[in-house]
Parts: sequence; C-alpha cells; structure tokens
Amino acid sequence: MRSTITTLTLLSLLILMLVKFDEVESGEEFKGDYSKLSGIIIPGFASTQLRAWSILDCPYSPLDFNPLDLVWLDTTKLLSAVNCWLKCMMLEPYNQTDHPECKSRPDSGLSAITELDPGYITGPLSSVWKEWVKWCIEFGIEANAIIAVPYDWRLSPAKLEERDLYFHKLKLTFETAHKLRGGPSLVFAHSLGNNVFRYFLEWLKLEIAPKEYMNWLDKHIHAYFAVGAPLLGATETIKATLSGSTSGLPISEGTARLMFNSFGSTLWMLPFSKYCKADNKYSKHYSDKSKETYHAYDCDEDEFRGNYSGWPTNLINIEIPSRGVVAYPSVLDVMEPNASMECGLPTQLSFTAREIADGTFFKAIEDYDPDSKRLLHQLLKLYHGDPVLNPFTPWDRPPLKNVFCIYGIDSKTELWHLGNCKTGWILFCPQRKALP
Repeated sequence: MRSTITTLTLLSLLILMLVKFDEVESGEEFKGDYSKLSGIIIPGFASTQLRAWSILDCPYSPLDFNPLDLVWLDTTKLLSAVNCWLKCMMLEPYNQTDHPECKSRPDSGLSAITELDPGYITGPLSSVWKEWVKWCIEFGIEANAIIAVPYDWRLSPAKLEERDLYFHKLKLTFETAHKLRGGPSLVFAHSLGNNVFRYFLEWLKLEIAPKEYMNWLDKHIHAYFAVGAPLLGATETIKATLSGSTSGLPISEGTARLMFNSFGSTLWMLPFSKYCKADNKYSKHYSDKSKETYHAYDCDEDEFRGNYSGWPTNLINIEIPSRGVVAYPSVLDVMEPNASMECGLPTQLSFTAREIADGTFFKAIEDYDPDSKRLLHQLLKLYHGDPVLNPFTPWDRPPLKNVFCIYGIDSKTELWHLGNCKTGWILFCPQRKALP
C-alpha cells in the first residue's frame, strides 16, 4: 500500500501540471477552462471496500455480520470469526454467485477507496487513495471534481455488467461529470482498474453507434493515467492461484488460495503472450446471441520462433515426481515439448505465458490439483468466452487524446515461479529480479 501511495503522490504532480499548463506533452491542446476537468478514479484489485448485505450469525464469536457492516476489510472480524468472514467474501467458483448465507457488495464514494480498514492503527496500513485525495484537497481541487467508481473486484468483467450494470453506470458517470462541470474527465486507473477501463472502452464500441464512438471519447475523456497497468499480465497472479498470496492478511496461504480462487477476477491478470491475439466472439452487438461465433486464439510466427512468449523466461518451472507420469495422465499431453527429466529424478515441466493463458498449464496439472479444473473452467468461460473482449490479447493504444503510463522503477519484480508438485497441492517460490 505504501508504494501505491508514493506512486499516487507523484501522480498528483502530473495532475497539477495538466491543470496549470495549456498544453500537454503529446501536443493535444484542451481548448477550454481546466477548472472544468473532473478526475475519475478506477481502483485496482482488492482496493474497494466491500460491505455485508446479509444478516449472518457467527457461532462462538460475539461479532456477527449485519447489513452494511464492513467485510473487506475488517481485520477484527477476520481474526475472531474467519469462517463467517469467508462466507461473506467467497463466491461460488463456477457461476460467481454469493454464498447462500452471506452476500457482500462494493461500497460507494471516495470513502470506499481511501482506506480499506479505517482505524488508528489499521487505517494507515490499509491506505490506498487517501494521500492522493489529500493532495488534491490541499491544492484546491473542488469536491465534486473527484469521482470514485468502485466496483466488486471479485467479479469477471462480464459478470460486473450482468449483475451490477457497472459499465452502464460508468458511462453515466462520465456523462454526469461533463454535465456537472462542463468539461471532459481525467481517468486515473490503478492495477486491475486498467483492465476494467480497457474493457469499458471495448464495451462502449458495442453500446453506441460506431460514428459516435470517437466523438463520445473526445467529449468525455481528456487524458488517461495508467498507474501500474498489467499490460501483459502479472506473475504474482500465478502464485496467488496456485499457492496462495496472503497480501499481509493474518490468514494461511491455503485459506488465501481458497478464497481468491473463488473470484472470477483472479485470472483477469494472468500473464499472456505478446504475440497471440483473439478475435471477438460476436461480430455484432454482444446481446445478439444469434450471431455467436467462437474466439480464435491465434499466434504469429514470433511466438514459436522464440521460447518465452515475449517474456524474459518461462514463467513456470514445475517438478513432478517421475512415478506421477502414469498416475496422473493429464501430464502426458505436455510431456514431449515441455519436459526435462533424468532417470529416477523428478520430471521438470516448463510453461510459457501463452501456455498459461490458453489453459495448457491448468490442463496439465488438473490431476494433481483439484482447483485447476475450476480455474480452467473460469478461464475458458469467463475470459476466452467473453462476448466483448478476450483480455489475453495485447493492448492497442487506447483511442484517447492523451495517455500516460506510470510505473515504479528499480524494484525487484517477480519473473517466474519454481514449483514442486505434491498430491493435491503445489508449492511455488517466486524468483525476483530488479528490472530497469
């Protein structure tokens, strides 16, 4: 969280530059009053508060869940009633519905994204956008000029629209901001929020007339700030799905894995190849089910000429006991191209970003790992079968006037994971390297 605050503080300087000067670096001039600009914030993964929308009695604990109680993140209830808390957090993996006993929904407004767990001690530890908002206030930005658009970060993009009409609401937010202040908006997206915004731009193509698409963007969006955008995915997602990543929470990695693998959004940031693209599932408006055709995931020659899908190395190296080759037939499909073994020693399999994104890896280990079947189902249904966009396709530059990509530098970044396969469990150790 602290690194996020630092990044957003620097981002504030960019806002001031944009407000102060009449022309941005790209040469695109905003012919109007900069005081009319709005800032729309799309938070990242796990960066929006979730509140209970149920009554749940927690046995053996004095703390129950009542409507509007904080769920993500209430560390007190997490520590005292973890099983109850998990019921309010987890989703059904196959259809992404709520637990029968408890449901949670995203909070609204700026308070939903400033601190996840407000409190004297927990507040600073869970601060996300708070420092950034304070900077804006100190420099005289009006209250109605900063708009947060929280979302249920547990859901896949299609489910966000199906259940919450999120992208319809986001479109209305841009239009309302323009009507309220008289000018376009600056979009600030962090982490997964960049994938959300990318999906919105594709969804918008199908929602409005093609001739009006560019006019709408020019009218409502002046600049897009992509903070820590996972343009080719993030290797941390591999560890989270296969071994569990607690992100500092007082839970075991196994519990973290169980919870995050129930979320359809977890796979949204899987690494993928820079050389492979997918066409659209629907040639016309996505609600026109009669026009359905299926995604073709095609790779150009560079994918097969090289070894690593445009990444520095294979992203997963996993050791499987040699006796497991016969016992676990799913491994046989990838033995020839991926295996390296010596007599009596474990078989080592390596997987590229493409083999992760297209499901080859999850198919290979499904006999070892019960969760892999569910992950493969989510991958194919929620992403490769998405009617608007297959996110495992390299980005094109958004058709916006000004785009700024902002990243931290000189920090160690996970490049690949080394795993040891055991029956029903996989242990991964991230390999880190400082990238320029």
